[in-house]
Amino acid sequence: MANKVSVDFPAEVFDAKTNVALIHQVVVAQRAAARQGTHKTKTRSEVSGTGAKPFRQKGTGRARQGSMRGPHMIGGGVVHGPTPRDYSQRTPKKMKAAALRGALSDRARNDRIVVVDSLVTGQASTKAAKAALAGLGGANRNWLFVIDRSDDVAALSTRNLPHVHTLYADQLNTYDVIVSDDIVFTQAGYDAFLAQGTAKEETK
Repeated sequence: MANKVSVDFPAEVFDAKTNVALIHQVVVAQRAAARQGTHKTKTRSEVSGTGAKPFRQKGTGRARQGSMRGPHMIGGGVVHGPTPRDYSQRTPKKMKAAALRGALSDRARNDRIVVVDSLVTGQASTKAAKAALAGLGGANRNWLFVIDRSDDVAALSTRNLPHVHTLYADQLNTYDVIVSDDIVFTQAGYDAFLAQGTAKEETK
């Protein structure tokens, strides 16, 4: 069973102002960047078909037609259809960092962040990971599990749990914080996350 670790959450990270509009903007940009943008329809110049006039101009009683590839014809091209494009939006790093701090602060103020020494010890075990989360009150909850890069045991133990999303400390982002009910840091993952933030501050 995972043992909770008592830590002092830095106020600049876990007690920052929660700007809902900023979080929304960052999440929208993140979701947009995940889109492939490979959608494509064919125009009348690209569809397969003859270029011959389908029937004579006059005498049939029908409206004149010059091509079978027109958008109003069966099998014809598409007008103003989607074409490949890049949906990504430019979001400044400071905005991303502020949104993440705001999301984490909201979770911290509602006691929804837990730090544990480790979730599983010894060999990787999905059963043990599930039991450990249940001990933390994880019934019917969506967990965000944040670990250190070297913690292969935890990564293997949680990857098949349907209500657990595991991230490395350097992958922590606003969207995954928002869509999760509770956040669990391992001690190593928590230290790595804070060290990463401190390093960024020092390089400014």
